[in-house]
Amino acid sequence: MKSLRDALPEYLAIRRALGTQLKEAGISLRHFLDFMEAEGVEVITLQIALRWAMLPVGVQIATWSRRLGQVRGFAAWRSGFDPRTEVPPERMLGARLLRNPPHIYSDEEVQALMAGAAGLPKGRIRPWTYRTFLGLMASTGLRPGEALALDMKDVDLQTGVLTIRGTKFGKTRFVPVSESTQAALADYARRRESLCRRIRTEAFFLTPRGNRLRAESARQTLAELSCAIGLRQPQMGGRRGRGPRLQDFRHTFATMRMIEWYRAGLDVSRELPKLSTYLGHAEICHTYWYLQAIPELLQLAAGRLVGRGEEVAQ
Repeated sequence: MKSLRDALPEYLAIRRALGTQLKEAGISLRHFLDFMEAEGVEVITLQIALRWAMLPVGVQIATWSRRLGQVRGFAAWRSGFDPRTEVPPERMLGARLLRNPPHIYSDEEVQALMAGAAGLPKGRIRPWTYRTFLGLMASTGLRPGEALALDMKDVDLQTGVLTIRGTKFGKTRFVPVSESTQAALADYARRRESLCRRIRTEAFFLTPRGNRLRAESARQTLAELSCAIGLRQPQMGGRRGRGPRLQDFRHTFATMRMIEWYRAGLDVSRELPKLSTYLGHAEICHTYWYLQAIPELLQLAAGRLVGRGEEVAQ
């Protein structure tokens, strides 16, 4: 029978083949195995799983619950090979992960974030990387992972079309960008060649060391910039608190497209499938998840319904 260390890659490969990326879980489970080895434990038990899941201090119970859930999936799979394995029951820590309401960025907030990014220290390319990355997120509504996964070959600076490969649903799609976004990407492409002395990757977005920009670094930097402009309130211990996320750019993009269509007098029901395709959704119902009932959108939608009612009455 394979050891846990040898079995983990097989488990992750099977789950990913079924369409789950498990990026965070893959890292966390390796840390869990490190913890087990340090404790001299060879079999997953409820006790060792709970001890590891509850290691972080000063966090919400939902974080412990998420960590335990990552172990639960691996343990359930492992139990088919090793009957000694104990599978933690669901909701054991009594925490239910609630969806945080998405933040809909205003144009002023986006501009403030990009301006803050332009003033970032630590490396000549870093300010340009984050300024361009945040601008791309706001102007296209890409998934954060899609933007970070872009390689140079995926960014056609002549036609202004991005090739998004290996998406959430395993498909490749083409995403056209606006002329201003195309110009910003071209400007960054020129700067990355001159400001990075040694480029070690094919990635489009680079770190000061010439590596691919990583999701954790992007999340931390957004939190840092959000604190600087008042979108987040710093907390004790150097923590940056809760606030807007990278994923919220996607919610903002979808919601603002709806508002623009209503303002232009377009038939939203006919335009929505186009948005769904652009965002890379397999079904249009997934697109509704990203639409937020902000006051302006509700007012425009209500006005359209009233207008149609009057037409029918006549």
